Amino acid sequence: MSKVSAAPVPAGGTVDGMTAHAVPALRTRSGGPREDGPKIVEQALGWVLAAVVAMLVTRLGLL
Repeated sequence: MSKVSAAPVPAGGTVDGMTAHAVPALRTRSGGPREDGPKIVEQALGWVLAAVVAMLVTRLGLL
């Protein structure tokens, strides 16, 4: 594995053979939602949250 130099990026746009497109693949995930999860569960939980907020607003007389 080669080390990335501290020198500025050359005019070709690569540092030690790595392109800008390869850099995001090296980053780790931040814990956000995954792309392959069940979408129906997310939709159902969203609607449940909306209903709970609506009930809370009406019960407290905020509307």
